[in-house]
Amino acid sequence: MNKVILIGRLVKDPELSKASNDLSYCKFSLAVDRAYKNTTGEKVTDFINCVAWRVQAENLAKYMRKGSQIMVEGELQVRSYEDTTGNKKTVFEVCVNNIEFLGKSTNETNTTNSNKIPPLKDINADDNPFEKY
Repeated sequence: MNKVILIGRLVKDPELSKASNDLSYCKFSLAVDRAYKNTTGEKVTDFINCVAWRVQAENLAKYMRKGSQIMVEGELQVRSYEDTTGNKKTVFEVCVNNIEFLGKSTNETNTTNSNKIPPLKDINADDNPFEKY
């Protein structure tokens, strides 16, 4: 079984791209804290490369920014290629199957942003929506 679940923060703003077959994709990195601290008492953070496809990639690029907290579920994939100088490179990344938007960005302020979902209308606890029936 090959399954990865990560909770972390986006290292930079995600950028949407198109593959040669016109599929949307988004490569991004997550900063994921480990459960333990190092010998000097500092938290240990891993930076994990991920790639999302299609609608998930479009939504990620549209709604999330650097510092946004997300959860990804996917599979670890390993691929190799030759760079422009002929050196063989190996890439480890999570191919994302599911993304959950979890929290606000660490650098988010109270300014209005047209990409955000508007707040729900305040509901008076004394109002009974069924009183007409």
